[in-house]
Amino acid sequence: MTILLLRHVDAGDRHAWDGDDRARPISPLGQRQADALVDLLADRPIDRIVSSPYTRCVGSVVPLATARALPVEHDEVLAEGSPTDVIRALLRGLDGQDIVLCTHGDVINAAITDLDQQGVDVGDDPTWPKGSTWVLSDLVGTTPSARYLPPPI
Repeated sequence: MTILLLRHVDAGDRHAWDGDDRARPISPLGQRQADALVDLLADRPIDRIVSSPYTRCVGSVVPLATARALPVEHDEVLAEGSPTDVIRALLRGLDGQDIVLCTHGDVINAAITDLDQQGVDVGDDPTWPKGSTWVLSDLVGTTPSARYLPPPI
């Protein structure tokens, strides 16, 4: 089982958006990043795609979902501000599936920091820019691992 923990693609400047932040769409750069994720993840098995319900997260995975003929499931646990213990429970409860989880920087920060504190090697200076992916494997097994994939563009 592999979890592909994706930070949503570029959605422009939060402070320049004059509406509900949950509805902020991806930018033209973000659309190119979302399209490029299809090729970046082409060799990986994916059983499910689950996203924060925020527009920018859903938009990040639509091209991938279309290419794989999979629905995009929405889960509030992946929304901004989710507590670390809830994120930990989600990640540990996905045993047996190859899944993409699209979420926000604060959620990835919490998840990667938590994995690091549990002894999973996340590197010396973990990062999660927009459009990047963390490949998480064997989180409930004996050899958990985390590997960083930079944004495709």
